[in-house]
Amino acid sequence: MSMDQTFFLSRRRFLSLAATASAAGLAGCVSPNQQVIYSDPRRPITPPPVGPSGSRTPELDAMYGQIEDGGFVIPAVPYWKIPSRFYRQQVVDPTGEAPGTVVVDTPSRFLYLVEPGGMAMRYGVGIGREGFAWSGAGVIQWRQKWPKWTPPDEMIARQPELEQYSSRNGGMPPGLMNPLGARALYIFQNGQDTLYRLHGNPEWNSIGKAVSSGCVRLLNHDILDLYERVPTKARIIVWQ
Repeated sequence: MSMDQTFFLSRRRFLSLAATASAAGLAGCVSPNQQVIYSDPRRPITPPPVGPSGSRTPELDAMYGQIEDGGFVIPAVPYWKIPSRFYRQQVVDPTGEAPGTVVVDTPSRFLYLVEPGGMAMRYGVGIGREGFAWSGAGVIQWRQKWPKWTPPDEMIARQPELEQYSSRNGGMPPGLMNPLGARALYIFQNGQDTLYRLHGNPEWNSIGKAVSSGCVRLLNHDILDLYERVPTKARIIVWQ
């Protein structure tokens, strides 16, 4: 079977399962069961109940509250201003992929980390603007805590003010305003850097929208969680 046929069949399976998962996973969205961290099953956690948008709970306050990491204080997220479907939560896996695979569902603005037992961790994401988005399959080849940000020359050509952060000038230091946020996962395809990243993001109101220059952005709180769960050199698939 060719790669194109495999991609088509996987995509068709994804779409067929999505409708089923939306019904079967609805209860999991409202009152999910115990979830287990894929990368360390010794550390089970109980996810917070996800209520309607605009509501607050002590559990969600704790999950998206102010935290300290790596010498930086990450501000609390006003999560009640974000549609509740984009909160981090465990759901029935709609992808059919092997455990440990990361799947980005671009149209729905979701990222899934497939877990054993037919479940997945789901995160809300912001994605690239039309014309900047990347799709296909690759590998998370490298990961970094509080990374520097180095805009590619093509971006600097469009936005000359970014020259100060070019590779020639050492990039932008890590920090709360760095576009890559608290963590970055670097995507390679056929051994080559795609310049496509999964990364943190200080702009909570970009979740669920198409705003970034090609990369997938998560809340800083969520990229911290994903970073600890995702296996080394995990396979990643991005649907358009």
